[in-house]
Amino acid sequence: MYKPLKTLILWTLPLAFLGLFYFYPLGSILNLSFARGDGSVWRVFWDMATSSTVRRVFGFTIWQAFLSTLLTLAIGLPGAYLFARYQFRGKSLLRALAGVPFVMPTLVVAAGFNALLGPNGWVNTALMAGFHLSEPPIRFLNSLPAILVAHVFYNTTIVLRMVGDFWSHLDPRLEQASRVLGGNRWQTFREVTVPLLAPAILASALLVFIFDFTSFGVILVLGGAGFATLEVEIYYQTISLFNLPMAATLSVLQLGCTLVLTIIYTRLAAGLSRPLNLRAQEHTQRRLRTWRSRLGAGLIIVLLLVLLISPLLALAARSVTQLTPSRTREGQVAQGLTLAFYRALNQNPQESLFYVPPTTALGISLGYAAATVILALALGVPAALALSRSKESFLNRVLDPLLMLPLGTSAVTLGLGFIVSLNHPPLDLRASPLLVPLAHTLVAFPFVVRSLTPALRGIQPNLRHAAAVLGASPRQVFLHVDLPLVGRALLVAATFAFTISIGEFGATALISRPEYPTVPVVIYRFLSRPGAMNYGQALALSTILMVFAVVGMLAIERFRVADVGEF
Repeated sequence: MYKPLKTLILWTLPLAFLGLFYFYPLGSILNLSFARGDGSVWRVFWDMATSSTVRRVFGFTIWQAFLSTLLTLAIGLPGAYLFARYQFRGKSLLRALAGVPFVMPTLVVAAGFNALLGPNGWVNTALMAGFHLSEPPIRFLNSLPAILVAHVFYNTTIVLRMVGDFWSHLDPRLEQASRVLGGNRWQTFREVTVPLLAPAILASALLVFIFDFTSFGVILVLGGAGFATLEVEIYYQTISLFNLPMAATLSVLQLGCTLVLTIIYTRLAAGLSRPLNLRAQEHTQRRLRTWRSRLGAGLIIVLLLVLLISPLLALAARSVTQLTPSRTREGQVAQGLTLAFYRALNQNPQESLFYVPPTTALGISLGYAAATVILALALGVPAALALSRSKESFLNRVLDPLLMLPLGTSAVTLGLGFIVSLNHPPLDLRASPLLVPLAHTLVAFPFVVRSLTPALRGIQPNLRHAAAVLGASPRQVFLHVDLPLVGRALLVAATFAFTISIGEFGATALISRPEYPTVPVVIYRFLSRPGAMNYGQALALSTILMVFAVVGMLAIERFRVADVGEF
């Protein structure tokens, strides 16, 4: 069959899904929004271009994303070097734990930082007790540092995985040859290692920038009212002011920026996933033998643990700690260990008819996650096959960046688009429980493709050619050559989709039915109610969700293929 036709057939199902459940809802809400404007569409764009508020929001969006990316690289690159060049005990566990923040919902992360650095957090409580202070000495929440630290917390694993994986397969003999030819350590690093690592560093930095550029929950929860990105401004214009024309215009601006960034990213990432004669890790990695290497590794590990693990540990510890008001100073103090918050999860003290137990919400989340895995794999496998076999084709160059667009689209805009467009047969899905897995699949689908494509591209073409010469059909080649070689990558992709679905909150909060809430939605309900018991139950449920995320990331580490990839 003609090669472009094969590629087009592979893209049929993914394109149909994106057309029905991304472009159609997005176009519907944009059309409705602009139709409600007082003037022409161009007048709305002119108002946006001349608005000082929009310019300030857009400038802050770029500025905080730039600062967050620099800080993430500053933390992630030393960690990537450690993972790439050294073997040490607990390495897989540390990698898995470092990936947990990436799949945690914003509400849980905010609760973790509040438990660690909030007014009644562990750090402030200890400082107030140790120095007999009447007020918390650390004012962390509702500040720019809180935004930056949270973004580093979320995205450091991207640098660890993308740069670390690529670095771990660079042949150390290249550096040794440079040293033999007279280059010192710094010259070798600058003239040999950095040029080889540049595509991986730039690709990871651009991906981190995209996630920071489209940040919503971190800014809204940890930044406070004094900070707003494009995503937060879209939310404010839609929910608070009901100014749909301006919200739609801002969405177009955000989508345009995201499309440009994703086009650049896909070009850079394509260079990281091609068939290579890679060196095995036993030849590129060594043990920590000298005291300097052990000291350096220890400092990096401590930094990663403090930054990436301590908020989660603080959250778990607070979920089993009873707090009581202090009699000698403001704030609260820990009274002792308790499982009261966990026992209260199935209690309905108000005897509400609309109460949904958290255990039921957990079952609902698991069902949604299972459906998301099935849909994401059904769409991701053919898309990854198309990208891996014909990456230079015009069709792939056009469609590859489109896969990332759902990650850069406002959850508010997309959620409203679902409600507006999917309201009549045969797509009347507003009351259907399928709506949530469909939204989750939009988020998980790009991660599945990015997990599978490098593994498929890493298959040496001569293996397929040999099977074809021996009489195997294309279907047999896929079943007996491709599938066994990428089986572990499929497990990684499925685990990614499952974990992302479990923790998704933004779109779910808008489109889920009240009687079918997910775990993040129930956490939000607990946090929105006053009282120590509600807050404690939110922490307990967040800890349970965190356990699922940890198990998911451990599974990814167990099944992942030691190859060059994007995640």
